[in-house]
Amino acid sequence: MASGWGITGNKGRCYDFWVDFSECMSTCREPKDCALLREDYLECLHHAKEFQRRNRIYKEEQRKLRAAARKGSEGKEGVHNHHA
Repeated sequence: MASGWGITGNKGRCYDFWVDFSECMSTCREPKDCALLREDYLECLHHAKEFQRRNRIYKEEQRKLRAAARKGSEGKEGVHNHHA
């Protein structure tokens, strides 16, 4: 990665993030000063935050679908019980 070359022979997709992080680490007083740049670089490499967000969205969608299904089935049961 540090060479800057990606698998297609062009600049790697995360190389710019690496350069920013590397420059910061070269000039900072403490490594924690570069924490956000490190976080950006690691996100580019692994997409952990993106996957977590997608997972939260998916779970919320599933929760809403289950709630709608319960609401729909309760409404049908209520109609049947009213006529009984």
